Amino acid sequence: MTTNKTETIHPMDALLAIMSRLRDPETGCPWDLRQDFRTIVPYTVEETYELVDAIEAADYEQVREELGDVLFQVVFYAQLGAERELFDFKDVLDGISSKLVSRHPHVFGDLQASETGQSLSEAEVKQNWERFKQAEREKKMRSAILDDVPRALPSLSRAQKLQKRAARVGFDWQDTDGVWGKIEEEMAELREAIAADSQAEIEAELGDVLIAVVNLARHLGIDAETATRRANGRFEDRFRLMEQAADEDGVALDQETVEQLEERWQRAKAKLASA
Repeated sequence: MTTNKTETIHPMDALLAIMSRLRDPETGCPWDLRQDFRTIVPYTVEETYELVDAIEAADYEQVREELGDVLFQVVFYAQLGAERELFDFKDVLDGISSKLVSRHPHVFGDLQASETGQSLSEAEVKQNWERFKQAEREKKMRSAILDDVPRALPSLSRAQKLQKRAARVGFDWQDTDGVWGKIEEEMAELREAIAADSQAEIEAELGDVLIAVVNLARHLGIDAETATRRANGRFEDRFRLMEQAADEDGVALDQETVEQLEERWQRAKAKLASA
């Protein structure tokens, strides 16, 4: 007697099979077949930001969906790598698993306690993490401290990461007083550039001001990119309330004076603060 058994396919295997089918030279999707590592990058960035938006909005059903979209990006790159015999999805999994284990000896290895015999503090864990990452960079024969900071990072994130790297060799202020002094210095230079009416100098000095403010964020333990994104959200919410109030009053914002607009802004700000 023969029994037919239905083999259950793991969801990850199913996704990998779908990706392989999409890239089949004869029966695959024309759009997917045209893609390569570089052409997929903009979609990867877009999907990542959509995931961040969903998390910021605490829309967890959307988070689930966006996580799937981000995972598909990883699968796509792995398929491209396999086709060129560079790496496959298993190599990706093995790589990240090995990295996580090696960077967490306080969990998987012998480094269970600090010199005091107590469990490692969060600060000590972070310090060890950075040390392991530095060892990995040296193993890859990277010679410069600022090597491998991705140029594709958002500018604020990249600035903060570059500053963090430089701080490892002591190129940093001891406290926020030094950072405040640098901000004031850069502001003075920006004013001089504006007075000289030199667009190139204005751009350069304004960039220096922004970098100095990012440095302040780092010293205060604030992620500059996150702070800016949330500030954008607050601005959008307040401005939408201004538009809504103006519509209810039967007027357009562009018909009002600066003083009237400021008054609407303050009311919107107060309304959101009390919500």
